Amino acid sequence: MLTADEIMDYVDRKGLDAAAKEVDVVTTATFGAMCSSGCFLNFGHSQPKIRMTEAWLQDVPVYTGIAAVDAYLGATQLRHNDPANMYYPGDFRYGGGHVIEDLVAGREVQLFALSYGTDDYPRRELRTQLTLADLNQATMVNPRNCYQNYNVAVNTSEQTVHSYMGILAPRMGNITYSSAGQLSPLLNDPLYETIGLGSSVWLAGSRGHVYAEGTQHCSAVERTDNDIPAEGAGTLGLTADMRGMLPRFVRGASFKGYGTSLALGIAIPIPILSHEILKRTLVRDSDIHAAVIDYGGDYQQRRSRTLGSVTYAELRSGTVRLADRDIPAGALSSYPLALDAAERLKDEIRRGDFPLNRPFQRLPQNQAMTTLDIRDKHQ
Repeated sequence: MLTADEIMDYVDRKGLDAAAKEVDVVTTATFGAMCSSGCFLNFGHSQPKIRMTEAWLQDVPVYTGIAAVDAYLGATQLRHNDPANMYYPGDFRYGGGHVIEDLVAGREVQLFALSYGTDDYPRRELRTQLTLADLNQATMVNPRNCYQNYNVAVNTSEQTVHSYMGILAPRMGNITYSSAGQLSPLLNDPLYETIGLGSSVWLAGSRGHVYAEGTQHCSAVERTDNDIPAEGAGTLGLTADMRGMLPRFVRGASFKGYGTSLALGIAIPIPILSHEILKRTLVRDSDIHAAVIDYGGDYQQRRSRTLGSVTYAELRSGTVRLADRDIPAGALSSYPLALDAAERLKDEIRRGDFPLNRPFQRLPQNQAMTTLDIRDKHQ
């Protein structure tokens, strides 16, 4: 058993046939901001009972449009009365992702809830302190994680751009990316041969699974000769119990001028069922090309234009050559933390603490993504 970081050199030394006989699993991983994340929480019933219609954790609103004391907390939810971008660019110092970090770290958070009151749920207000251990359930349910080969961002405009890809200097003063490249799960299984619905996933240290295709899953894209998408493609919907998660891999994030998010460490095993599957895990950063998108105008206006493509080897070198210029590159993801996650998963599988399983359904193979067109009902 090897990580995706180790398998390439191993096959170079041993040869494909020998490696296919000796290696049964390759572990992949990523660590970075996963904006489309959140958790379902069950607080238990107070005395007297309350049917929560509004609730806040550390002054961050949670969604209560479900059962009496169930709630969903989203990673990008802003704190109540956060000035946001009223005084641009806003700081967004604390939000949903930070509450999730605090819970996983075992810190105490404040719950405040309101209700209109009913015969069976008469309490109208509640304020208390709680920790993750006080909850009946705390289940992370993330609609979109592990984006397959995401955009690389630059800014060609004359103004600084504050985005979820970080602060982008004017006139292509820098370039940013967010991916573990050759270690990333869906770049090692580009055709979704082993990762599918029901696949076991190491989600920040907790054993979870893929519960659905991720939102915006778009497999019908242009691919290179090694089947790697030339742009953003597949995504995964992931879930796991938060009570098994490790604080090191669950971190609230603040993006100046944009908002809050949640950075997660995710590792996924790839069982080596054939020579072809093994060959796909040999992808190197130098083989993975990512599209460069202009966040100074094209991205906002949904223009289908790229400024070129760069490899992850170039990006990780710290300097990218684009438009006859050397541009400093910065990562919004952490390769060392991703590698740590892949190593931890490898160790758990070896100890028998992380059973492998077959997916019960493949991810969609030829699915396009629709867009939202603005239509006036009177037209």
